[in-house]
Amino acid sequence: MIKKKICMLGAFAVGKTSLVQQYVHSIFSEKYHTTVGVKVDKKKISLNEREIDLILWDLHGEDGFQEVRMSYLRGASGCFYVIDGTRRATLDVALDLRKRAEEAIGAVPFILVFNKWDLAQEWEIDQRTVDGFQQKGAVVMKTSAKTGRQVEEAFRSLAEMMMEG
Repeated sequence: MIKKKICMLGAFAVGKTSLVQQYVHSIFSEKYHTTVGVKVDKKKISLNEREIDLILWDLHGEDGFQEVRMSYLRGASGCFYVIDGTRRATLDVALDLRKRAEEAIGAVPFILVFNKWDLAQEWEIDQRTVDGFQQKGAVVMKTSAKTGRQVEEAFRSLAEMMMEG
């Protein structure tokens, strides 16, 4: 059995926990629960006829970056940097987290996840900004943890990227 650790990183309330819950349990809750420390979930998938255990580390979100979180990143095979499309500042937090994570563990496959697509009319991040990241070679996905839009595809894409690397 292949095991791959994925870290969910981003500012508070961007939808990291909701994305994991939607992916693992196909549920969404309107109630906001702050993640304290780290919450670990697991999902078994089949990829190219190989069984893979995805170990999902949902790290507490905030606008600062605590040193203790560096230890949470150890052993990560991939990362999601989750951005709340309705809050422009969460993009800056995600980019800062990416820089710090790469300094700590080196470059691993990652996806910039622009979440809350169900609230697209309220987005503060325009399509040109999203396109700019894609033009620089980043994998970008627009998801909705609420509706499930592109959630399965995001996790599958990251799994494929990790297996190639």
